[in-house]
Amino acid sequence: MTNTMINEQVDVTSLGFKRNLAAYPRRIEFHGAIYEFIDSGLRCLIRQGDRMSEVLTMSDGRSTFRLRHDSHEGNWTLLTISA
Repeated sequence: MTNTMINEQVDVTSLGFKRNLAAYPRRIEFHGAIYEFIDSGLRCLIRQGDRMSEVLTMSDGRSTFRLRHDSHEGNWTLLTISA
């Protein structure tokens, strides 16, 4: 498995919502490519002082993507892609 470090902000072009109304990306755009995820993924909440973020591990059926959502600023960052 190849793990590529990215650590760049991405555009989330579609959101999904779980039963508890927690949002997750359904589709992202990165460097002109569009990736559509097949499920809501695994989620880990991280608290650093008064800041809260979450890391999601998601798949498009071929690759695994790790994304970070900063709830304070609302940004989505693509951390890694594993093929």
